[in-house]
Amino acid sequence: MSGPAIVATGVSRTYDLGGVSVRALRGVSLTVDQGDYVAIVGASGSGKSTLMHLLGGLDRPTGGTLVIGGRDVSTLSPPEMARLRNEVIGFVFQSFHLLARTTARDNVALPLVYRGVGRRERRARAAEMLDRVGLGHRVDHQPNQMSGGEQQRVAIARALVTGPSVLLADEATGNLDSATGQTVLELLESLNAEGVAVVLVTHDAEVAARARRRIVMRDGLIVSADPPAAAFSPPGHGPSGGAAPAAGLDPSGGAVPAPGASGAGGAS
Repeated sequence: MSGPAIVATGVSRTYDLGGVSVRALRGVSLTVDQGDYVAIVGASGSGKSTLMHLLGGLDRPTGGTLVIGGRDVSTLSPPEMARLRNEVIGFVFQSFHLLARTTARDNVALPLVYRGVGRRERRARAAEMLDRVGLGHRVDHQPNQMSGGEQQRVAIARALVTGPSVLLADEATGNLDSATGQTVLELLESLNAEGVAVVLVTHDAEVAARARRRIVMRDGLIVSADPPAAAFSPPGHGPSGGAAPAAGLDPSGGAVPAPGASGAGGAS
């Protein structure tokens, strides 16, 4: 895929809760470039998870434009949207979301079922991916036979088995002890070094500090970004590499691409 992985422009999301309108996002603009590594931080209720769901195609914006993998999500039917998610996005959640009475191999192979890959090939690809995350010896174990860190690595393998451009991680280390969380972060960083864009939502300042760029959200808006646009370039795209600068910030708090940019952005 060429070009930015995800571009959100003036995206808003309003929910109707018992006749009351709640504005979860109030006009957020950002870009997630290929090879990006972004941490999204903010207090509970700041809009992080809403933004993450939109960037991953799990929900659609109420207003603005959202382009994932070069396709405007407003033009897609539900089956087309599901196919796009399967092709472009990998998800890793705090609670793992593994099938309880299913082996690690079959948990990892599940996204390939929806892609129509044959049983033999998907099991082989799942085993290969488990080996990649250091769990080649656990392919036939079920979640209740594995530690929390091992379950999270199974979830990462499942997210990667389709070859996504972007890995969205929502509090991926939240249920892990510090040593295990460190191992998971190192795995995510090694994948990012290979070109997979990583966007993680976290409440942990130490986790956020490891990202190359940090986005702070408050009250449904992006209120700051660090480092600023001019300082960011994806791996292997230094000043001579021709990479466009990352997203900047407009005065109202929404991130906007710098002129000619295919910047870097967040999720939540």
